[in-house]
Amino acid sequence: MPQSASDSRLNQSALVASVTVAVVLVLAKLWGYAATGALSVAASLADSGLDLMVALGGLAAVTYAARPPDEDHAFGHTSAEDLAALGQALFLLVSAGVIGGAAGLRLWRGETAAPLMAEGIGMAVMVFSIALTLALVVFQRHVSRRTRSRVVMADQLHYLGDLIPNVGALVALWASARFGLGQIDSVVALGAAAMLAIGALRVGRGAWNALMDRAADPEMIAGIEEIARDWPGVHGFHDLKTRTAGSVTFVNLHIELDGDQPLSQAHDIGAALRRAILEKYPNADVIIHKDIWQPPA
Repeated sequence: MPQSASDSRLNQSALVASVTVAVVLVLAKLWGYAATGALSVAASLADSGLDLMVALGGLAAVTYAARPPDEDHAFGHTSAEDLAALGQALFLLVSAGVIGGAAGLRLWRGETAAPLMAEGIGMAVMVFSIALTLALVVFQRHVSRRTRSRVVMADQLHYLGDLIPNVGALVALWASARFGLGQIDSVVALGAAAMLAIGALRVGRGAWNALMDRAADPEMIAGIEEIARDWPGVHGFHDLKTRTAGSVTFVNLHIELDGDQPLSQAHDIGAALRRAILEKYPNADVIIHKDIWQPPA
């Protein structure tokens, strides 16, 4: 079911807002890291850098994936989203390794944190980052609820996850400024690096599975089977096959119909069943094949 023009514009506006926020946060955190030298701020900076790549990749992928099928891409261009996600996951793993290694080395050497004045600058930067991130999440939640875009929803969830390292960096800077506990910065950076690595593996696994034509979630398959099983005029179904590509799930289903009924009636049954599946799973691409039902002897 194609998206309306208004929904497409909303999705694009949400991703443009994501790019804009990411650019502002990267610049602010670069200034904060230069002033403090805090690895927790560096971890948050790396995460914002990833946000920028994710937002740019998502915007490009959504724009490219929206192109209609052509002679060379009969099933569309939605796999572009998965290719972008795989590259982002690799970048995230490298960032996690660099941040985690630097934090571990600083803990091992027992190095201290940045001066008090610089910590005040860093805390101001992190408060600004948290407020801007929350504003973006609220806007993206509004868009995703209206358009049901998985790309916007995923971007929203990613920014929600960013709040944790941002708050962690703020706590680390405050503890260093108030109590002189400089090593908390490195501990927070290690935790942020671990979260980055876990997120990278999750994103990379999902993208890899989609590129390898992995079947849809079992819950979705069971839901389609339930709809087909109880649909009026359908005496049975078989060869239900699914695969994912980007934000689209391709569904192929064979249904068994009474061969004595008019062709127009058989067509109406299949069309109505397809609409019912799309209503429950709007990001699906459904093809229904009609076979002649053979009554038991």
